[in-house]
Amino acid sequence: MQKYKIGYTTGVYDMFHIGHLNILSRAKQYCDFLIVGVSTDELVNKEKNKTPVIPFGERVEILTALKYVDKVVPQVDKNKFAAWEKYQFNAMFVGSDWKGKPLFMNAEKQLNAVGVDVIYLEYTQNISSTKLHAVISALEVSYNG
Repeated sequence: MQKYKIGYTTGVYDMFHIGHLNILSRAKQYCDFLIVGVSTDELVNKEKNKTPVIPFGERVEILTALKYVDKVVPQVDKNKFAAWEKYQFNAMFVGSDWKGKPLFMNAEKQLNAVGVDVIYLEYTQNISSTKLHAVISALEVSYNG
């Protein structure tokens, strides 16, 4: 496994779960210093048309407390090349569920051109914040029903 000086990954990290922990621990194995971009509430509203359950500031606090994370920064847009210009990372880590999606195909092309490797890490099956939202919604309906 190649070791990178600075790694970068991003996410919403709403309702923090084992899938989030898995990608962060795997990413940290590849780099000396891991920067984690956390999507702002405004970005989540714009991109997903919903408000995170856990507010931005609290999501930042959760990530800052993790031993795998060296620095937490706000992700205000999805421009990965602009993030590279600002943070100068050597590798970007992405969940394998994003492989082949236009956003990351474009980012991979741009980042590879400046010597940055894009590494797809195995996605943790059967867990996601979307699934947790669905379970909570179903429980609310059942409880209030």
